[in-house]
Amino acid sequence: MHAFEGLEQKIQFMVLEVSKQVDETLKILITPEEDHIENVTSRDDYIDNFKSVIENTCFSRLESHSYLDKKGIDFIRAVNIISNNLERISDFCVDIARQVHYLSQVNFLDQYEYRPFFRQILGALDILVRALFHRDLSLALRICRAEFMLDKLYKHSFEKIIEQLENTREARNLITTLFIFRYLERMGDSLLNIGEAIIFSVVGEKLKINQYQALRDSLDSLGFDLPMRDVDFESIWGTRSGCRIGKVSNEGQGSARGVIFKEGKLNKILQEKANIQSWENIFPGLTPRVFGFQEGHDNASILLEFLGGCTFQEVLFNDDKDILENAFFLTQETTAMIWQKTLKMEPRQSTFITQLISRAEDVFVTHPDLNAPRVRFCDLELFSTMDAFEQLRLIERDLQAPFTVFIHGDYNINNIIYNQKEQRMHYIDVHRSKDDDYVQDLSVFLVSNFRVPIFEGMVRDNLNEVNSRFLRFGRQFAQDHDDRTFEARLAFGLIRSFITSARFELNQDFTQSLFSRGMYLAEKISSHPGGSWESFVVPDEILRYTHF
Repeated sequence: MHAFEGLEQKIQFMVLEVSKQVDETLKILITPEEDHIENVTSRDDYIDNFKSVIENTCFSRLESHSYLDKKGIDFIRAVNIISNNLERISDFCVDIARQVHYLSQVNFLDQYEYRPFFRQILGALDILVRALFHRDLSLALRICRAEFMLDKLYKHSFEKIIEQLENTREARNLITTLFIFRYLERMGDSLLNIGEAIIFSVVGEKLKINQYQALRDSLDSLGFDLPMRDVDFESIWGTRSGCRIGKVSNEGQGSARGVIFKEGKLNKILQEKANIQSWENIFPGLTPRVFGFQEGHDNASILLEFLGGCTFQEVLFNDDKDILENAFFLTQETTAMIWQKTLKMEPRQSTFITQLISRAEDVFVTHPDLNAPRVRFCDLELFSTMDAFEQLRLIERDLQAPFTVFIHGDYNINNIIYNQKEQRMHYIDVHRSKDDDYVQDLSVFLVSNFRVPIFEGMVRDNLNEVNSRFLRFGRQFAQDHDDRTFEARLAFGLIRSFITSARFELNQDFTQSLFSRGMYLAEKISSHPGGSWESFVVPDEILRYTHF
């Protein structure tokens, strides 16, 4: 039996029933008669059953058809999302029907334009089945745009009702009317979910409508002459920055080189674009080329060159020692060249603990037990965790880097790309790049190795070895440039990175290992004689994982 057999018919019937439900709701608002209200409330159970049948069918197809490819699985997932949102639209119809009883005047709604809401909703439902089963992205976009139109209609009605509330005694009727329009507006949210589900079934990735439009506009600006249904979008380079990143290619041309699509907050994308240009001036070819840029009101998107190769983290997972040796050599040489070329004799205040304090809340939300309160025991008062951080911040105020270099700004091992064929390294995700203390990149790199949650075997040996060698490299650079407070600033940088990394780790033992290392260095810093930072040394063992 074909995996999709029967699904189209079930969805068609459900859409038909929901359309009847919406149409019956319109009749209630025009003529609030009990038989119309009864039709809406009684049909709701029937539609709920449709949703359950479709949901069961979707899950049974996923379970019984092991040969389904990704497209087939995506389609079934989209059908399930659509049926759930159709059921919500039906529920909103019932909510509206129940509100009508609170109107003291049956014709009170006649002073408002509610029919345009229904035209948008019924119009979107009318094209739903065609959009889904014909993989028609233009129809999917029309469904999504219905939500924008409903938002505008709701805003107009809302403002009118609020104005009337200030100058009338019809509060009960006005509030009831506002609820009715709110339920109509929420139907738009469900239609948006439906439209985005259809886009997902075609493109193969969950894209918000603004992300899809940004991707389409970016490809158009680049001159990609292909329908969006032929675009293969693959999410890659997982990020915690809030940006959407994916590789885009033409699925009909397997050998065609793809591009990277990145969409996010306007300020971040603008900063990344500017920093890519700065890196190109410093070290041509280090960062991906910019192929296209689209700026919106709050968001922006950028099309970047797809860089061949693998991340440095993937190299560490490889059991080929020659590849690891080559990748580490290139990473170290690239870093040394950048630091040397961009070095400026401009002192820079150390701010690692300020960064830590700004992220502390996120750490404590994930691990509230780490946020120890201030306590008094007999005549002894013990600091809270935040007290300890504040004390560190005061100590750090006396520290300065003697010079700056142009740093990556988020130099973890997932943002470094190794291309063995071309024998070079690349940097990605450079929106934080700036002139700053090189210890920032050094400490982030070291902890990004340490926090990889693999605790034994070849991979952990590689992580320990890379950290040991990169620490020696950093110390040698400091010695060559007479950086006498290097070790103290490194300790502050490691404190910041160890503790803030805990917010991404749910393994309690490993979390405690990260946090304890940070607090150990904090205690070591606090107990060191003031003003003599040249004698301070970070113990090598702090970066070597042995056990929790």
